Amino acid sequence: MPTKTLKDLFIHSLSDIYSAEKQMTKSLPKMARASSSPDLRAAFEKHHEETLGQVQRIDQIVETSEIKLKRVKCVAMEGLVEEGQEQIDEIEKGPVLDTALIAAAQKVEHYEIASYGSLIALARQLGETEAARLLAETLKEEKATDDALSLLAEEKVAAEAMGK
Repeated sequence: MPTKTLKDLFIHSLSDIYSAEKQMTKSLPKMARASSSPDLRAAFEKHHEETLGQVQRIDQIVETSEIKLKRVKCVAMEGLVEEGQEQIDEIEKGPVLDTALIAAAQKVEHYEIASYGSLIALARQLGETEAARLLAETLKEEKATDDALSLLAEEKVAAEAMGK
């Protein structure tokens, strides 16, 4: 079905981020296992739990808004996940891989931050106040994860990668 209205766009965008989050529920445990930094592993595990909650929020939006998600695969997330997997496959486990994993995870976070920001704007335009509120909760978590990853990169993992 072609996208003709803001409601169509909202449903498509929500379907796309749903696919993205589902992909991350599979990718985050792999990233955690690949990490040699206990702090980074813990950050990935924490975000995995948050991501499961984010999927539940989308399910809640679908239920309360009485919409049906489309079966789409988020190709942007698929590419980001593939890029992260390539690094896991190609870089020896240790601080350099940890630094690469942080960069890969932050690319994901930035994509999600942009997606949720757009979804919130659409939800508000459509008068979907509860959807906007739930999406804003997720956006807040995504920004907090990005900040935590930045802190890890600056304080711990980068120093280890430099041999300090």
